[in-house]
Amino acid sequence: MVRKIMHLDLDAFFCAVEELQDPSLKGKPFAVGGLPESRGVVSSCSYAARQHGIRSAMPMGKALHLLPQLIIISSRHAHYSDYSDKVMQRIHQLTPLVEQISIDEAFLDVSDMPEDGAFLAKQLQTRILQEVGLPCSLGVASNKLVAKIASDVGKAGHRGVEPPSSITVVPPGEEARFLASLPTQALWGIGPKSAARLADLGIRTIGDLARLPERVLLDHFGKMGPELHRRALGIDDSPVNPSAGTAKSISNEHTYDKDTREEETILKSLRHLSEHVGGRLRHSNLAGTVVQVKLRWADFTTLTRQTSLPCPTDQDGVIYKTAAQLFQKVWREERYAVRLVGVGVSGLVPAQRQLSLWDVGLEKEHKLLKAIDELRERYGEKIIQRAEEMEQRD
Repeated sequence: MVRKIMHLDLDAFFCAVEELQDPSLKGKPFAVGGLPESRGVVSSCSYAARQHGIRSAMPMGKALHLLPQLIIISSRHAHYSDYSDKVMQRIHQLTPLVEQISIDEAFLDVSDMPEDGAFLAKQLQTRILQEVGLPCSLGVASNKLVAKIASDVGKAGHRGVEPPSSITVVPPGEEARFLASLPTQALWGIGPKSAARLADLGIRTIGDLARLPERVLLDHFGKMGPELHRRALGIDDSPVNPSAGTAKSISNEHTYDKDTREEETILKSLRHLSEHVGGRLRHSNLAGTVVQVKLRWADFTTLTRQTSLPCPTDQDGVIYKTAAQLFQKVWREERYAVRLVGVGVSGLVPAQRQLSLWDVGLEKEHKLLKAIDELRERYGEKIIQRAEEMEQRD
């Protein structure tokens, strides 16, 4: 039986969510991400902004240089997670064979359904737009590799300020022909360096790669060579794995406007980051057993340290206390100033509580934190602040 695999990709996801919250943004050039004075980058940008050369991962300062009137909106990850959950619920109602690969992307295996892939893709696209309010693009093919590239091609061909909302179908047997004219870097496993090495061999398209003898690829790329040849022919047997998209860690980072040597400043950042991570854990009904701290010095050298906890936690205080201890073990005044600091929690498990096993004080703390999470989600991050922060401003 020929498989029917779909790849769904939400169009400019963060921006689409922001437009739902503020319809006046529709058609305007705006970007979601960090502020330029904080060395922020563009997480997502509207299609109107893309008309001016703005792209994801671009420094926000450069984006403003390209378009001084660009509207900048701070990221709201908990909010985006809510909308992602709504979309994934609709996908799972179509088929249980879903592999979520990011907050806005998923593979679906609909091989057992009698309808053709194009019909199912249009049906799902319409439902997500009508019920959740978000546009998406889909690729349909006989395997994950080609389905993903198909959705990328559909979106890449889009021009204009509206979302692409494309559906690109590659019929069975047409995989190699569909891929042939695309640049080699469109293929999984080929990055800029590999593409440059292939270009030195005169190989610039996937079709060129498919025609290259396997032994030549074996000589230049070792064991990866034959696999690249298979992919160039559009061959991919990997299954849609429903458990592959399970989150393995939750983390947040902060880049300072200016590099700092102030221990108090860094500890304050660790506290804020711990609160963000704790909030995301509670939002996802998860707890973690490993806490990690990340430090990037002024010369871009990066250091990470982690430690295991005696039991899973989603508590801000536990995360912060552990992160602070890790930081203080490595902190030296004579070291470089700190450019970036991060906190992460891994070893994730479902957050299950039984009062007979949990300390009553911790349970009260959990209920308080959940209430604070709800207030911040409704009224913004600054609705609840620590007393010492308010005193500093006074």
